[in-house]
Amino acid sequence: MNIHEHQAKDLLKKFGAPVSLGHVATNPEEIDELEKKLTDNREYVVKAQIHAGGRGKAGGVKITKNIVETLETAKKILGKVLVTHQTGPTGKEVKRVYIEESSQIQKEFYISCLIDRSKSTITFISSSEGGMDIEKIAQEDSSKINKINILDVNKVSEDEYKNILSPFKLNNDQISQGKIIINAMLEVTKKKDATLVEINPLILNKNNNLHCLDAKITIDDNALFRQPEILKLRDLNEEEPSEIEASKYDLAYIKLDGEIGCMVNGAGLAMATMDIIKMHGKEPANFLDVGGGASKEKVSAALKLILADKNVKGILINIFGGIMRCDVLAQGVIDAATEIELDIPLVVRLAGTKVEEGKKILADANIKILAANDLNDAAKKIVEAIN
Repeated sequence: MNIHEHQAKDLLKKFGAPVSLGHVATNPEEIDELEKKLTDNREYVVKAQIHAGGRGKAGGVKITKNIVETLETAKKILGKVLVTHQTGPTGKEVKRVYIEESSQIQKEFYISCLIDRSKSTITFISSSEGGMDIEKIAQEDSSKINKINILDVNKVSEDEYKNILSPFKLNNDQISQGKIIINAMLEVTKKKDATLVEINPLILNKNNNLHCLDAKITIDDNALFRQPEILKLRDLNEEEPSEIEASKYDLAYIKLDGEIGCMVNGAGLAMATMDIIKMHGKEPANFLDVGGGASKEKVSAALKLILADKNVKGILINIFGGIMRCDVLAQGVIDAATEIELDIPLVVRLAGTKVEEGKKILADANIKILAANDLNDAAKKIVEAIN
């Protein structure tokens, strides 16, 4: 689960990280009410709050000179649709703005803290090249990206502090400040079940102090049951409606921009299915893992979810029955397709537990279904069908 910049900064501040004083508004009336909280003749930064990077380049971050200009700018950004490299072509409407005191920047750095599943530890990434183009820098010159694995997540060693901060070339006072920021990031990761804590940019301000100018935090969805306070920060306006609907049925679903809907059991198999669709020249419309023990009702809900996407021109169902029985899946498909009156091509590949029973249920149904022998055959058939 992603949270907004202002929420991320509040969390970091609770653990000692230095952040600017800021205020949030979600409508013009709240923006007007901020007039009494702002100081005239000082610079502020008005920031669109959306769950996507690249806001500055899209016109979602503006520096203002006084209260009047600040309030006017906030109203102009509120309601604006920002199109960035992370929003896709449709963009995202700004439904809240964040106004904070501006900072004079001497240098910009990058630092993040994330769960490294391959090494079963927490990894810090730091770079002297902070700012909006950090992804480009990482691709073009990986030598500028510094990665340090933490051996003991309960205590960062002096060598680890030194190595994390080494790209910044700090003096002793600034190193002490850097340690506080590292500790704050680590505590958020451990105590709030964050999978990513990113500060970009981390700056050296005019007073030669380190300061967190922007922040992004991602929380592990699977840990939200023990993070009720974090769950309150969820902003459904920033989530795809179909993904919200999927969460009601405990379906792992991510909407994409293609035209072939996918229903698969198992994340690895789902990714392989998406890959092979691309190999045959088309794009998947979604990632959808119904899980190993899905019920008939869950399968039916999953198919309805796919069919609700107007971009979908065909569906590929790829099921390997282990815990999940192929006959249960088949009946769920029939129920959903009958209720919705399926009118687009549907290719089904079944293998595993009760596969013959599942194939018979599909064959006996009064629905046009293309059976596939294997995954490659399934992908080929659905691509040919929608062409």
